[in-house]
Amino acid sequence: MNLKPLSLFVTHDGRSSRSSTTCAYKCGNACFHEVPNTSDGEYFGDIVASISRRRLLRGSAAVVLAAGAGTVLAACGDDEPKPAGNSSPGTGTAFPAVAPNTQDAVVTPDGYQQSVVIRWGDPVLPDAPAFDFGKQTAAAQAEQFGYNNDFAALLPIEGQSDSYLLVVNHEYTTEPHMFTGYVPDAPTREQFEICLAAHGLSVVEVKGESGSGKLTPVLGRYNRRVTGTTEFTVTGPAAGSALLKTSTDPTGTKVLGTLNNCSGGVTPWGTVLSGEENFNQYFAGVLADPVAQDRGKRYGLGHPGAGQGEMPRHWERFDKRFDVAQEPNESNRFGYIVELDPWDPTAAPIKHTALGRFKHESANIYVTPDGTVVAYSGDDERFEYMYKFVSAKKIQQGSTAATRKHNMTILDEGTLYVAKLTGDHPDQVDGSGKMPSDKGFTGKGRWIPILQTAADGKGTSLVEGMSAEEVAVFTRVAGDKVGATKMDRPEDFEPNPKTGKVYVALTNNSNRGAEGKAAADEANPRNQNKNGQILELTDDHRGTAFTWSLLLVCGDPQAADTYFAGFDKTKVSPISCPDNLAFDPYGNLWISTDGNALKSNDGLFSVVLEGERRGETKQFLTVPKGAETCGPVVTEKRVMVCVQHPGEVDGASADKPASHWPDGGSAQPRPSVVAVWKDGGTIGV
Repeated sequence: MNLKPLSLFVTHDGRSSRSSTTCAYKCGNACFHEVPNTSDGEYFGDIVASISRRRLLRGSAAVVLAAGAGTVLAACGDDEPKPAGNSSPGTGTAFPAVAPNTQDAVVTPDGYQQSVVIRWGDPVLPDAPAFDFGKQTAAAQAEQFGYNNDFAALLPIEGQSDSYLLVVNHEYTTEPHMFTGYVPDAPTREQFEICLAAHGLSVVEVKGESGSGKLTPVLGRYNRRVTGTTEFTVTGPAAGSALLKTSTDPTGTKVLGTLNNCSGGVTPWGTVLSGEENFNQYFAGVLADPVAQDRGKRYGLGHPGAGQGEMPRHWERFDKRFDVAQEPNESNRFGYIVELDPWDPTAAPIKHTALGRFKHESANIYVTPDGTVVAYSGDDERFEYMYKFVSAKKIQQGSTAATRKHNMTILDEGTLYVAKLTGDHPDQVDGSGKMPSDKGFTGKGRWIPILQTAADGKGTSLVEGMSAEEVAVFTRVAGDKVGATKMDRPEDFEPNPKTGKVYVALTNNSNRGAEGKAAADEANPRNQNKNGQILELTDDHRGTAFTWSLLLVCGDPQAADTYFAGFDKTKVSPISCPDNLAFDPYGNLWISTDGNALKSNDGLFSVVLEGERRGETKQFLTVPKGAETCGPVVTEKRVMVCVQHPGEVDGASADKPASHWPDGGSAQPRPSVVAVWKDGGTIGV
């Protein structure tokens, strides 16, 4: 490919590149509806009321953590930030930057190779048939790789060289791109069942090969499909609650399926966490009870007019559980962090209600020196909140059955918090994005406790006027009541394993500063924010205090309202709409984007965090037109990305495809996982 200098910038009109089809099927046109958060709670600059220290968790001692199944998450020696190891700052980012483009291809730097690991419809289970676009069946899809892959985890298989479990979740289905002749107002039962099976997660054994980063799927003993009909176990304060009971599950403890799984994380004990995000769009009907209607409205469902302007799937025609008028509690059973044990294909996945219910982008874990587990999660919608869960139990070392049993209950006992931020320069923020000081955008924050869960799963509400079950199920309402800070779509949270700092992708918010909406503040400094920003937290992980700064204020580097941690803006790549985050072995941050507002395809970017090059941002790859970059995995040997919804541009469909990636020719586009590696070398070195 022909590389262009970093000073090449793109002109734009500030609009996201997402197509109307993507907006309809991915999130139910969330950005075109009234913002669900209409609370008039306290905002930026308000001081958090004092919290009783009797309700907060404490810890001590030190632990070195080794995770099961060959995976390891390093904990810092104390809660203070650490330098980024022994490697020089920026090691791992020595590649020629890929220029902005609109090609129908995955574009990588010169000297790098790529291959597709697995596509939508490829066999996962031994009996799965070969994929046939024109002859899909629900039975086949339940044994094949699902649709619209988002998060990816690559877990080494102990004792097997260059062998891994690839664990991928599947966010949503795009019916007009899955079936020729699809009629949105008249889906068939078979199409409904195919799409239900295309949701969930896939576990696939993959094998590497000597001298390259290529990975090939294996029909191994760990392979598994989790779908929209797989039985999940509910744990935590909402388990057994009347709010979760339905006609088919009077116990309120078993849920069929998981929907709209977005990003995720890997636990130190070798399981995978996945966030149920825009679940509301699958449910039709109107809730009869006024209280339930108000609660449902806070999540964008179950009230008059909730579905206006959408392209509904009409799943309620085939299964009454998707009609809130008939099953008012079914929607309460989605919107959680789910945990899957990929090492046991027979284990029921878990929905953790102790971590709250909202539109989880993901959950990612940091382990403190005393073994306390801290899980961070963002609520991906405009003006929503940031959360963390601090465990009461300590993690145990080793991979014995008893140790794993203990560790898999850690997320069911502890305290859930919501974040409130204050800026250091509130009088200098005017919505333009102008930097308020020579130190950039900075401030302080507090974590407000809202729910405490005991060892028996019973909860204690820390929010006046709400029961523990209500806080667990209607967590957004609890955040409203305690005056949490409204953010610009907090998506992926990632703790840096080398420094302990925590990073948050704030994707965008076109309603920031609009009439009747929250004004710009120092952490969300731009009105009509089209390009998003990256927040950097220095957190007292076990406690309630943190400081923060903006690492990046994304967009066109030539624009006055962008900021790259003080780095020379003529030497960075344009970046827009940060979504998923990851770290490489050297402590550099990697960012994937969704909805690039700069008229270029979405991509994957590296960002140096330490030293003189702090803020240097370089584009490593771009994905095909209409696609989103998801689930980055960055190791010394390979980079992996999930290419989601290729070819989803306005006017396109299965009858008129706009992309033929990855198979070329006249083939239909297929969401896929891609591996990239450097010829005879190490990524970015």
